[in-house]
Amino acid sequence: MSTTSDLPVTTPTSSPGTADSVAPQTIRTVLVANRGEIACRVIATLRRLGLRSVAIYSDADAHARHVREADTAVRLASVPGADPARPAGGYLDIGAVVGAAAATGADAVHPGYGFLSENQQFAAALDDAGIVFIGPPATAIATMGDKITARAAVSDRDVPVVPGLSRPGLTDADLVAAAPDIGFPVLIKPSAGGGGKGMHRVDDPAGLPDALVRARREAAAAFGDDTLFLEHFVDTPRHIEVQVLADTHGTVIHLGERECSLQRRHQKVIEEAPSALLDATTRERIGQAACDAARSVGYTGAGTVEFIVSAHRPDEFFFMEMNTRLQVEHPVTELVTGIDLVEQQIRVARGEELAIAQSDVTLTGHAIEARVYAEDPANGFLPTGGEIVALAEPDTTPGQGVRLDSAMLPGLVVGSDYDPMLAKVIAHGDDRAEALERLDHALGQTRVLGVVTNIDFCRHVLARPEVITADLDTALLDRLVVDYTAPAPAPEALALVGLARVGNRDPGDVWQSAVGFRVGAHAPVISRLSAGDHHRTVSTLVESADDRWVVAEVTITDPDENAEPWSARVEYLAQHATGTGRTARLVVDGVSQQWSLAEVGDQWWAAGPAGTWIVELTRTLIEGADDEAAGDVLSPMPGTVVAVSAATGDEVTQGAPVVVVEAMKMEHTLTAPVAGTVTVAVSVGDKVAAGATLAHVRRDDEHATDTP
Repeated sequence: MSTTSDLPVTTPTSSPGTADSVAPQTIRTVLVANRGEIACRVIATLRRLGLRSVAIYSDADAHARHVREADTAVRLASVPGADPARPAGGYLDIGAVVGAAAATGADAVHPGYGFLSENQQFAAALDDAGIVFIGPPATAIATMGDKITARAAVSDRDVPVVPGLSRPGLTDADLVAAAPDIGFPVLIKPSAGGGGKGMHRVDDPAGLPDALVRARREAAAAFGDDTLFLEHFVDTPRHIEVQVLADTHGTVIHLGERECSLQRRHQKVIEEAPSALLDATTRERIGQAACDAARSVGYTGAGTVEFIVSAHRPDEFFFMEMNTRLQVEHPVTELVTGIDLVEQQIRVARGEELAIAQSDVTLTGHAIEARVYAEDPANGFLPTGGEIVALAEPDTTPGQGVRLDSAMLPGLVVGSDYDPMLAKVIAHGDDRAEALERLDHALGQTRVLGVVTNIDFCRHVLARPEVITADLDTALLDRLVVDYTAPAPAPEALALVGLARVGNRDPGDVWQSAVGFRVGAHAPVISRLSAGDHHRTVSTLVESADDRWVVAEVTITDPDENAEPWSARVEYLAQHATGTGRTARLVVDGVSQQWSLAEVGDQWWAAGPAGTWIVELTRTLIEGADDEAAGDVLSPMPGTVVAVSAATGDEVTQGAPVVVVEAMKMEHTLTAPVAGTVTVAVSVGDKVAAGATLAHVRRDDEHATDTP
């Protein structure tokens, strides 16, 4: 790809229905108004183009990767006029971000995605300050940012929309009255914003009023706007989106489509390009519809037009919304087209004409992306956190077909203040099967120790027959997660922990043995280990040990009497240590594998080709423990209390909602574990830690009887 130039660009006057042309702009310094992996990804292109990068950061991100990689970094709380009370540590503070850009001499601001990326006031504030916004005009953001006005705009260009009711000022009564004519199931959608927040499918008319109340609360919290509308829910829907590029000279092209149907609760998890559903004719039709949607608002820059398509009628597609920014999943498009979208955004913002014609766009091979989230799939996908004590990443050298967009670093503390996405692993292949295989292998090489992630779940999804055959729909993941459980620990992981506990001890040192000694021979070290609900006994009999290698006979038994013991001759080499983490070479009956290991408190984290496990020494349960703790309502993760559904003294039934905690942009309703009288210990707005007691339900049979 070409490099930037500061040569003047001749810009013709725009015609009706095209973008407003802008004067040529000189862009040498770009402030990235974001954090995490997208900030790192934008900075990488700026570095390649020889442009100076400026990062911004909150106090929580002082040691973040994007801060380290930028040429200059500005602490938001230090900017004059910054409001420390603004949410997200200042990333949403327009005054602070614009002030940081002005103070560092930034010519332009790249918003990434999320935060202020689709905020028309932000784009206008930058314009007022004489700073280029690397994004579309504020008018386009405003129109497409409101799904009601967006539907009206694209309809004028004959872009098909889903049947529904959408106009400003709709009340709950209006929506309830219109639902039967729209036809159940219906989908409640917030007019402002996306990401699945405030979106609810309703199949039963009786459940619509309550769903509307919850949707309005979620929309107001997420977007500051509780306006809702209704759409008919398309049968067996697939989420297909089209990448568009538009310059300020009236040229609009598309770069093909992405399949984003693998979602959980409307949050995308795995995306790919192109879609296996569309044929060439439909691909061209949907691409032109996306271009028409962009033209309807005078769009410029990179944007994505999202469509809903029935899996049973792939030639029918309906407009859902337009994201007026770079999408999280843009790398799959970049890999199949060879076009750097961030570079194109910068060139358009500088007033250049697109150097790419529609006929130049060719989709080569197939690309698939998996998002790495800090969440626990085996525990209801609750957000997680902690310190990344050890990290291994996939091989991304040219020719491997693997790309990693990441904000992860060893020592990084993952909290609850921001979105739980840590990284994206992307694979490219000559065809879909090769891309799937490469992605699974790359995920197996991505090992995050100290923070529970969804990596093993992503690999589980990739191995499903429905995914392999591309028999997808937007509800598939929600169906799959119902029966999902954490995989049983690989015996190699348990053997590794057992050997690590032995370390390089002298095999003749009987005092290091857990079971004493025998005459003429040393005794095995016995470790009783658990990984989740799986319990194992590991017997490690060391044959030899030196400064590098430990060689042992390892036997693993399962409490299940029907399970066969696992036994192998294992060689263990602790190769490289960083902090509390280490890489290890494990040779099991002559087969060599690379593993990662970390000791975190009283836990061992072991990660290898088959997955990652947290292994603990099994503790003896103490009989007669206080049963009163059974009524505690505990926060399963750090977060903020956003709703309290019961008051102290209320009688509640088992399973009744008590407190709602928000963490990483998701709400989690915590219910009464038993029936009885509740005592609430928190209020709306309180910050709570993982494991904190938020309320207690005292069973009726626990009440003391007073004697008069």
